[in-house]
Amino acid sequence: MSKLESVDTLVIGSGPGGYVAALRSSQLGMKTAIVERQQLGGVCTHVGCIPSKALIAESHRYDLFRQFNQADAAATFKIAQHFKQGVVNKQAGGVHYLLKTANVTILEGEASLVDEHTAMIQQTGQEQSISFKNLILATGSRPIELPAFPVGGRILSSTEALSLQEVPSSLVVIGGGYIGVELGQMYAKFGTKVTILEGGAQVLPGFEAELAAPVVKQLKADGIHIVTEAIAEKVEQKGDSITLHYSKNQEQHQVTAEYVLVTIGRKPNTDGQLELERIGLPVTNKGLVETDEQCRTVIPHIYAIGDITAGPALAHKASYEAKVAAEAIAGLTSKVDYKVIPLVVFSEPELSSVGVSETEAKAQAIPVVIGKFSFGINGRALALRETEGFVKIVADTTSGIVIGAQIVGVEASTLISELALAIEMGATVEDLAMTIHPHPTLGEVIMEAAENAVTKMKKKKIQQI
Repeated sequence: MSKLESVDTLVIGSGPGGYVAALRSSQLGMKTAIVERQQLGGVCTHVGCIPSKALIAESHRYDLFRQFNQADAAATFKIAQHFKQGVVNKQAGGVHYLLKTANVTILEGEASLVDEHTAMIQQTGQEQSISFKNLILATGSRPIELPAFPVGGRILSSTEALSLQEVPSSLVVIGGGYIGVELGQMYAKFGTKVTILEGGAQVLPGFEAELAAPVVKQLKADGIHIVTEAIAEKVEQKGDSITLHYSKNQEQHQVTAEYVLVTIGRKPNTDGQLELERIGLPVTNKGLVETDEQCRTVIPHIYAIGDITAGPALAHKASYEAKVAAEAIAGLTSKVDYKVIPLVVFSEPELSSVGVSETEAKAQAIPVVIGKFSFGINGRALALRETEGFVKIVADTTSGIVIGAQIVGVEASTLISELALAIEMGATVEDLAMTIHPHPTLGEVIMEAAENAVTKMKKKKIQQI
């Protein structure tokens, strides 16, 4: 066993939380090391955000070419997988380059905690220990497995679904959340017959029905069969097929496909070899680590960020918390503020949300004015043949300050950033309406939605005179 010299900050996990934490720690002058048990960049880079979005983009291109009879599904999918891996490799290489140039020590292996200031790194055939003054836990999460649907054979998690080398003829997706919708639609565009089983009343249950509606319309247009209020019960694997039994309205049903994909959520990586219990760091019954406004745990020099903490399991949340934790270790007064965390679904059309929704405002008895505008008559959307959807802005009735926004439509993932900034800065709908947007662009829909809200507010004032 070899012992490394002490570092100021040790980061366990190199995903979008871990590597950002290590970079910021080193940039602030602290001697920093990072441990990764599999591949630099973590789940997001290798089997999550990056490869899924690459394949989704390729499926859209194939769908476009197919409309002009210029594409073959099997050949295109092989090219798409090759392209995806190239994107993953480039992203992972970028993470390695950033860490190296920032003088962060990179350790490959499985980390376990020996005590509050020492970690053991197990590599193939050897062990080494490292001592630290501060620790940032960024160990991420993994797909939840159902006892009746253990991953293996023809039962896939999102990890395996992203690595198939051939387009499946048919696929049943258990779970109609964003992962199930994204991957199900991606495969449907490549020609797979897809069935989505959702236990709730609608797919994309975290979004208002009017926002999910254009996505559901397109899912059906892509040939996807959606079954809501369905409870998956068991499967039978037979050679080159698998039959899934489910119930709906107390009636039994079954569907046979080439694969079953389970996408019911993710589980925090706080168990196993990490051995948090050895140092007395508690986790909740959901496996989460509780933290304060600086991402500090009950052990003052140990911090936790990303999927192992409360809140949505989003890469950008993890990166945000990473900076706060590293700056807190450096003695700065940085604190988390979760008022503005955009949510995005890379479906077709895309779906995004930030801040308070109209439904939430009503539930909290917050008086709001709603500004809406459709992509249907936007010049840029018309030119792109992408006219489905709308922008919806939620603002305080009296002040006009923007407190929330939702978008369903082309490039919603990009457009939501303008509205996130508006909320962060306390901008009003009039600020957005009076900002000159270039023409013809999709951003004009935001301007028009804001103008719609301003008009409503002015009309109300006139009525009160």
